[in-house]
Amino acid sequence: MGTPSPQAVLVLAVMLAGLLAPHAGYKQPNFIVILADDVGWGDLGANWAETKETPHLDELAAEGTRFVDFHSAASTCSPSRASLLTGRLGVRNGVTHNFAVTSVGGLPLNETTLAEVLHEAGYSTGAIGKWHLGHHGLHHPSFRGFDYYFGIPYSHDMGCTDTPGYNLPPCPPCPRHGMAARMARKDCYTEVALPLFENLTIVQQPVNLSSLAARYVEEAARFIRQASDRGQPFFLYLALAHMHVPLEVPPLPPLTSGRGIYGAALSEMDALVGQIKQVADTHGKGNTLLWFAGDNGPWAQKCELAGRLGPFVGDWQRQRGGSSAKQTTWEGGHRVPALVYWPGHIPAKRTSHALLSTLDIFPTLVALAGAALPPDRLFDGLDVSPVLFGWSDVGHKVLLHPNSGAAGKDGEIETLRWAQYKVFYTTGGAMACDGSIGPAEQHQPPLIFNLDRDIQEQEPLDVASTEYQAVLPAISRAYAQALDDIRTDNVSVADYSKDPAVTPCCSVQHVACRCQAPWAPAAMLHHGTEPRAMRLWL
Repeated sequence: MGTPSPQAVLVLAVMLAGLLAPHAGYKQPNFIVILADDVGWGDLGANWAETKETPHLDELAAEGTRFVDFHSAASTCSPSRASLLTGRLGVRNGVTHNFAVTSVGGLPLNETTLAEVLHEAGYSTGAIGKWHLGHHGLHHPSFRGFDYYFGIPYSHDMGCTDTPGYNLPPCPPCPRHGMAARMARKDCYTEVALPLFENLTIVQQPVNLSSLAARYVEEAARFIRQASDRGQPFFLYLALAHMHVPLEVPPLPPLTSGRGIYGAALSEMDALVGQIKQVADTHGKGNTLLWFAGDNGPWAQKCELAGRLGPFVGDWQRQRGGSSAKQTTWEGGHRVPALVYWPGHIPAKRTSHALLSTLDIFPTLVALAGAALPPDRLFDGLDVSPVLFGWSDVGHKVLLHPNSGAAGKDGEIETLRWAQYKVFYTTGGAMACDGSIGPAEQHQPPLIFNLDRDIQEQEPLDVASTEYQAVLPAISRAYAQALDDIRTDNVSVADYSKDPAVTPCCSVQHVACRCQAPWAPAAMLHHGTEPRAMRLWL
């Protein structure tokens, strides 16, 4: 059977929209989106045979659909998350690079999140885990559509802990005495402890990383159970600390995977996903769609503490120095593992080659909930329900890959995918394990790789070749149209200003902001005379 035509796919999408439109007796599905951090495409056993640490994820793949041409919307933390929750690239939603511990702003308030749309559609909404879209004032997840929040406001390497785990270079634990607080360590946060929030309350500072995974499972299970007991559909956004450094692994028997600390941490993540799946199935198997994906590729400079790229090694860049993974627009930077599980609705044991993205999560879940997309703005994501249901295997024809730190201005579009062709107007390598950084290079005419023949991105097409000359005009038109589409859109601008006074801190009287008991600033939100400790994050 051949690939359906675009017209046939459109007809299917229209039919689906009619089927899913709100009507008497329609039961809205529950949604769980699990976002892994810095995970490699090859970290999933179902993708890469050498990986043995993911039996639960592999089971999820066997019972659902695995997407092998699936991409994060950016190759670094904040922009990737902002795009997932808005369905829009950073050049539209304003989030083009990472927010800091001292960031005043966050995801612009005029951007509508997936949680806000689903909340309006009657869903109970919860966010558990890493946020990294602003923690000061109204940028906190409690004000961005989530009824419940439990987690860390940014990456868990952005503050010291008493259980520092494994990192390269290794970081010291939080200081306990005033003099120690002045100790400087390159690439380590040593003066302010990592906070753990429950809604607006810091419940632990520093976070105990050793028990964090278990606490995430506990809170996720409680959220699912409470929503189910109320008979209310729920949306759970679970943004894991795994596989970002520092890696924290529980005591385990002797390792047999040969991957040491990383393998043990990967096994822990896999078990966590298995537990969440079990909880969801317990509360009505077939009622919940579970979508697992990564936020970007592995952080190669962390060496043995970084994930597997699989075949997506970006060989052209590696030959010139630097990494072709996280922070880059090479395949290893944004092609991520992805699985969708929904018993009775999504085909099992299916592998899809459709070109999809985390951008598609927003419009797809909105459609499945019977809700409407926010007006007055354009979306980069697609409603890919026909692909999920196995009616089609057609995704994006054009997919844009924003600069994410390795080369070019952050957020700008200088790399794109057009059908099977990968097109670079700018290239560059992030820091590699050996410390090398690939210099930024501009390409006019662009480098074009045919991924059907060259998945390793090793040898670009010869500019003089018939193939290059045949595809360049269409690619140039698609690129120009995409840039024009962005220029004419209603775009936002994020506030990236910094102020040390917004650093989350439960007690400035204690070294590293240690707190002995839960501390809640919510009552102080509208008072102008709050103590300095209260003003540190609000």
